[in-house]
Amino acid sequence: MMDALLSALVNLMSLKHLWFMTIGILVGVVIGILPGLGGIAGMSLLIPFIHGLDPISALAMLIGMVAVVPTGDTYTSVLVGVPGASGSQATVLDGFPLAKKGQAARALSAAFWSSMVGGVFGALVLTAFVVVAKPIILFFGTAELFMLAVLGLSVVGVLSGRSVVRGIAACGLGMVLGAAGAAPATGEFRLDFGVSYLQDGIPLVVVGLGIFALPEISDLMRRQSAVAHTDELGSGWWQGVIDTFKHWGLVIRCSIIGVVVGIIPGLGGGVVDWIAYGHAVQTSKDSSQFGKGDIRGVLAAESSNNALQGGALMPTLLFGIPGSGSMAVFLGGMALLGLQPGPSMVTTELHLTYTIAWTLALASVIGAVLCFLLAAPVARLTYIPFNLIAPALIVVICFAAFQNRQSLFDILLLFGVGILGIFMRRFGWSRPAFLIGFILAEQSENYLYQAVQFYGWGFLTRPAVIVIAILTVLSTLAALRGRVSEMGAAAVGTDKAPVITGPIDRTPQIAFTVAAIALAAYTLYESLKLTFLGAVFPAGVAAALLVFALILLGQQILGAPTSAALQDNEQEGEHIGDASVAGVWPQVAWFATLFVLSALLGFILAITIFTFAFMLTRARVGYLRSVIYTAATVGFMITMGYFLTLDFPPGLLQSKMSLPWPLR
Repeated sequence: MMDALLSALVNLMSLKHLWFMTIGILVGVVIGILPGLGGIAGMSLLIPFIHGLDPISALAMLIGMVAVVPTGDTYTSVLVGVPGASGSQATVLDGFPLAKKGQAARALSAAFWSSMVGGVFGALVLTAFVVVAKPIILFFGTAELFMLAVLGLSVVGVLSGRSVVRGIAACGLGMVLGAAGAAPATGEFRLDFGVSYLQDGIPLVVVGLGIFALPEISDLMRRQSAVAHTDELGSGWWQGVIDTFKHWGLVIRCSIIGVVVGIIPGLGGGVVDWIAYGHAVQTSKDSSQFGKGDIRGVLAAESSNNALQGGALMPTLLFGIPGSGSMAVFLGGMALLGLQPGPSMVTTELHLTYTIAWTLALASVIGAVLCFLLAAPVARLTYIPFNLIAPALIVVICFAAFQNRQSLFDILLLFGVGILGIFMRRFGWSRPAFLIGFILAEQSENYLYQAVQFYGWGFLTRPAVIVIAILTVLSTLAALRGRVSEMGAAAVGTDKAPVITGPIDRTPQIAFTVAAIALAAYTLYESLKLTFLGAVFPAGVAAALLVFALILLGQQILGAPTSAALQDNEQEGEHIGDASVAGVWPQVAWFATLFVLSALLGFILAITIFTFAFMLTRARVGYLRSVIYTAATVGFMITMGYFLTLDFPPGLLQSKMSLPWPLR
């Protein structure tokens, strides 16, 4: 082992290794800044360039990239409220409100340094436990994995705001949409409405961007202002560093959560930040500021999603089972290099394993420092009028969504989920609860089916399952402390929450709730046509959604006073009533225009017309500036498509005539 350690140290400090690691870091920062792409796109971009490289150099480039993407994706999450990737969605909850308060510097600084701590921690765990990790991974059977998914759902209590009924209904709505596609047990298609695109399920990237990004863009467009409202750009850079060390216990605990989630194959990076965020809320004596700009929410999410990488490398290297999506592409890179995951990585190739672990740690440090140095110029984006940023941001988000399946349906679904997110935001339905339900739906059903197949219903009596179930109950009870019901009374407690006394038109809210009830009823009806194994999960989820949505509808019809929770939502922009609903339609019209143009003319021509028209009529910057802005935006997208070797969404025009790339 000592020889392996010395060999790894020599590899790490060689100039060639450091050079290729730096290339990976720079690519990771760029990929992280672009919304929605994430580690999978970055890893796919680098794979063609590792041909002909020696394993040490190639691994340095790949690990350098994967270590930094979770750090770089913080920019858009904090600055414009758009998740840079699935692992940075929880960062939006507190990072974006901090940017609105003029504390973007503090949020970014805290995110970068906590990311560094998380990345180094994950690398150290990988170094220390790579040899003994095998029995830990094998300990988790499908029964335990199912209960871990249920434990993840207990976070919904935290993500529900202070209205538990709405939060559970939102989670149920997410799980219903997550059940669309082929049933894992039988292969029967569910909730596909006869559309072949939906038979593979609804993509997470599209849902994440739609449910968070488009509602925030819509709101900022409606306000016609910058993201931040003060000019204190320079303040807070060192405060973020101080915050990281002040809350060091939370950062370490969330780093542990990240490693554990990463170790367990299939649990997924899309859920780790939510679990860590829920832990931060549950263990805080005062959780009143979470979701409104609490720095602890940023620290929890960012430390966990970086620590995830070290954990995810364990099953990847030891068993060839990817611990995350980017690790799946990493396995392909290992195959190209002639490396075989498995016992050899802890025997004959142990020096490579240690080189990977230490590269991960070093890249995490360098990446955090680099992002910190770049943060000041990038953060100035928050003080530019948002209408100048919006068209380019919308175009990039559409491009990111399209990379999922290379289908025009990617963009159509993005807008559909975006409109859903806009109304959820207006009516106080928890979008994080919706997303956690969506993420865990497929995993929960898979693990439940496999657990029943392997162990029968007796899996519920397995010791580890019981322990996790107890933790779930305790987590749920902790989450319910201090929450209030829709009627304004505390869910757990004695005091009654204050109410808003002014009249509120509940018609739009009622219509939205009725639509949720209709979806639940339709899902139940369709489930009756399936076999038991194909129907049990969507039917159970739909029944729960139906119950809580009916409770909510009854409260709305009876005219229950609006709770303090909804008052808080109004203060944060979660407006309720006719006026705010009417105010979203101009923004929706712009989104719809881009989709219609894409369907008719193809993506490149569509974004050219859309961007120019937006800048000329909405931003009102004049013809010359509109032309320059449009040319820069379209040129950037064409450059991205060229280097990623990707085509753009075609339209009706492309089916009628032959056009050169990039118009085809």
